Amino acid sequence: MAPSCSAVVVLRPAGLGWPVNNRDVSSETERYPLLYAPDRWEWAEIDVEFSTQLPSDELVQSVHVVGFIGEGVVLCRDERPDVWFLPGGTREPHESVDDCIRRELSEEAGGRLVGDFHPFGAHVGVSDRPHPYRPHLPHPRKAWLWGWSEVALVETPTLRAGGEAVTEVCTVPLREAMQLACTDNAWGGEHRLRAWSLEQ
Repeated sequence: MAPSCSAVVVLRPAGLGWPVNNRDVSSETERYPLLYAPDRWEWAEIDVEFSTQLPSDELVQSVHVVGFIGEGVVLCRDERPDVWFLPGGTREPHESVDDCIRRELSEEAGGRLVGDFHPFGAHVGVSDRPHPYRPHLPHPRKAWLWGWSEVALVETPTLRAGGEAVTEVCTVPLREAMQLACTDNAWGGEHRLRAWSLEQ
């Protein structure tokens, strides 16, 4: 079964209007120790921590989607050998978070949302860089937003010049998705498990 919010207590933070899972954070950190551990992302020159407290829209630099099709999770692979990742990416100038989700899902996976996008947390940190990654993006404090949605794969991925060259898109069972997700980062498996657990 695809995720459902029917068994989840939700809040609607001001300015976002999105459902948020309101769970005991201490039990979450015990269940997902890798996800909640402080991390260093050298590629972005930033120290980050995961939180279920959603950032303001202005802080969101990038957004990624755990996309469910039935009991499967959508993953993408680019030209790096044996590295799988979730669809998502960086916001364009004047682009809303919702528009970014839809564009990135289409570009990287050839997909579209068939349900609401349910954010469940974000990695937040302060960048070491003297300037923002792109002029329109937040700096130095910024966030990578994560959420889940039911999706459909409807077309061939289409990326603009400079985007990742996606070579394969697949839908795999949760357990396999957890294993493949760890090829991109150590906490990837816990990330997918947390998205799935929101239906419990």
